[in-house]
Amino acid sequence: MGGLDLVKRNLESKLDQRVTHRRSVAARPGLRGSLPNGRERGRAAGAPPHRPLGRIDMAVPSRYILHQGPMLGALARAAFVAVKSASGQPNTAPAEIPGPIVSARIPPRPADLVRDYILHVGGDPAWYRGQVPAHLFPQWVFPLQARGIEGLQYPIQRVLNGGSRLQMNAPLPLGEPYELKVQLLDIDDNGRRAVIHQRAITSTSTHAEAIVADVYGIVPLGGGDKSAKRKDDRPRVPVMVKELARWKLGTHAGLEFAKLTGDFNPIHWIPPAARANGFRNVINHGFSTMARAIEGLNRSLFSGEVSRLETFDVKFTKPLVLPAKVGLYIDDDRVFVGDAPGGPAYLVGTYSVRS
Repeated sequence: MGGLDLVKRNLESKLDQRVTHRRSVAARPGLRGSLPNGRERGRAAGAPPHRPLGRIDMAVPSRYILHQGPMLGALARAAFVAVKSASGQPNTAPAEIPGPIVSARIPPRPADLVRDYILHVGGDPAWYRGQVPAHLFPQWVFPLQARGIEGLQYPIQRVLNGGSRLQMNAPLPLGEPYELKVQLLDIDDNGRRAVIHQRAITSTSTHAEAIVADVYGIVPLGGGDKSAKRKDDRPRVPVMVKELARWKLGTHAGLEFAKLTGDFNPIHWIPPAARANGFRNVINHGFSTMARAIEGLNRSLFSGEVSRLETFDVKFTKPLVLPAKVGLYIDDDRVFVGDAPGGPAYLVGTYSVRS
């Protein structure tokens, strides 16, 4: 319980700091800031509109933490299993791959949480009338994913999000329970890192595979040929790309996303924890970057027709340290998130459109 108490105290401290900051800001007249839809406060009447940076560091109610019981339980159990298995045993794969299917039935997602999640990642709730965004899937899938890899002799507490492929076959109705199936499909271990591939299927009353999400977790192992990884080989944003949007992400973006999804991994919202893991400061959730990219496409390419996007297949190629100002770029069917054209990319991938 000591570890959980520490996380709780850190969360309460963060929330207190945010309340104090907002009160001080509210007391200063004429202060300029950004609204969730990109409009700016304090712009003089008649002045030309500023290009929106898409700041989406909106205030998320802390009451949503009450909806994250399964996710928080999975995080606590993962921490317990990690401590229990830290016995010097060699890294081993399970006896059977693919592994067993882990199933569950989940209740409907809360409508207010879904609305605020859409706003947080840059979407418009009007685009999703009666629907839940497919990219919210980690909120209900992660607990089953954690159960599906409990028997692995890997330092699971160090797992990083390597990427995901999201296949959207049918809408997810709001107010309806879902059936879930999660399965471990493969482990690629080269001695330096292990890539854990899991597939999660969300079913509705009208479609057995409404969304199919393939998720790739990367576990650093420290062995193998370290010369195989060179900094100059990291993906970059091409020079000739089209910029769709720019985002301004605040330091607290990770905490806000955690309240909406339950992913309270400390590296996303507690700076000392992030630095202890080798990061300069807290880093954005990979699935947050992915969701923002999808909503950028919905806004700039599809005019809010969220059913147009069929697949979204991405890799998270570099930690996005907060705070940050980054852009969303496309080149034909390729998509990138990075600082600027020609610069390092935090996300690279492809997308396809429903015909």
